[in-house]
Amino acid sequence: MADNTHIMDVTLRDGSYAINFQFSQYETEEICKKLYRAGIKYIEIGHGMGLDASSPMNGEALCTDEEYLMAARKSVPEARYGMFCIPTYAKLDSIRKMKEMGASFVRVGSNVTEVESTASYIQEAKKAGLEVMANYMKSYVVSPAVFAENVKKSESYGADVVYIVDSAGSMCRDEIERYYDAIRKASNIKIGFHGHNNLGLAVSNSLFASDLGFDFIDASILGMGRSAGNAALELYIGNLMRNFDETGYNLKEILDCSEKFVRPLWKHNANALDLYCGIAEFHTSYMKFIHKYAAKYRVNPLDLILLYSRYDKVNLDEKKLEEIAASMNKEEDCILTDFGFNEYIGNEQRN
Repeated sequence: MADNTHIMDVTLRDGSYAINFQFSQYETEEICKKLYRAGIKYIEIGHGMGLDASSPMNGEALCTDEEYLMAARKSVPEARYGMFCIPTYAKLDSIRKMKEMGASFVRVGSNVTEVESTASYIQEAKKAGLEVMANYMKSYVVSPAVFAENVKKSESYGADVVYIVDSAGSMCRDEIERYYDAIRKASNIKIGFHGHNNLGLAVSNSLFASDLGFDFIDASILGMGRSAGNAALELYIGNLMRNFDETGYNLKEILDCSEKFVRPLWKHNANALDLYCGIAEFHTSYMKFIHKYAAKYRVNPLDLILLYSRYDKVNLDEKKLEEIAASMNKEEDCILTDFGFNEYIGNEQRN
């Protein structure tokens, strides 16, 4: 593990997908306290899709952005807490308000193919005095060389950190290393890794990334998060303890937080749709369309995911998806209620 690697806890942001964005101010305060006592200095909070995203279309959070920020400021004023931001939804003025309420950082997320959309947001955040992290969703859909060119764009906008984001939980170690090497040839900017667990690799990939020298590793308590979840914080730290004499983290504090505040909210089981999204590099925010056309044409949604991903792994062309579904063989004995489509919420991808 590199000495300068920081853990970014995302329980209270990415984890909110798992409970329909219903973290309360009380839970935000208590989980922040526990994380900070455990040695976690970077804590991300708020609606899973970020600033100004709460809405009937995207899912309404229990609290406002301001209330979440107030909870963090009240409980851990000395921590570095912040929020996510997607240009589709966030207002530039909200970034300024974040800073006024004590936030230290903002993470600006875009598809890796749409980095230019983040320019004004990164520039505004830098002007406000925030640490800025550019998160490249679906990082794997462009080559390492193209990724590195995007890094130079984000750096020119003012980003302090760029993130490799394994949105579908599909990446393996050699891929991560190729992207890391390409970035390092182009820039000395700090690098983060955000892994999902569709193929069960989030913790091992995160440990590998920290060994490579990544500056930030994302994790959440119990791996709570969108789709198959993230790298589990307690497993990541447990592995560090297995291999290093001193980690600087108090695992018992995290486990106590897990049992008191997280496990009662989230009892996650393996899901076939999550697994196939990992295999196909398909983003789960499009699952409502898979459900719609698998039901209309009585086809297996797992096969539909695989077939559509051969066409496009970034965006969802509804007309093309229906065309593919209509061409598939019917499976009358495929019971769609078995797949748990109701577990998928959020609408962070434009359509």
